Amino acid sequence: MSTKSNAQCAMCQATVESNLKNGGTTGSGLNGGIMYLLAVPYIAMAGIGILWYKKYRKKDISINIKDDKINLN
Repeated sequence: MSTKSNAQCAMCQATVESNLKNGGTTGSGLNGGIMYLLAVPYIAMAGIGILWYKKYRKKDISINIKDDKINLN
């Protein structure tokens, strides 16, 4: 069983419904805009995560402890 949900303001919903009844494409444009607004933060966070990973990943650095003197004071 599904429940219908209205997540738009009354004016937006009325405009889109009347436009769709008359053969317009405002509804698909509205849905495309919503998907764009939904995707942008995720893409931005993925980009920041990739940059952070590349900057702070461990490098292959070998340290030879036997050649260095150890001072204990």
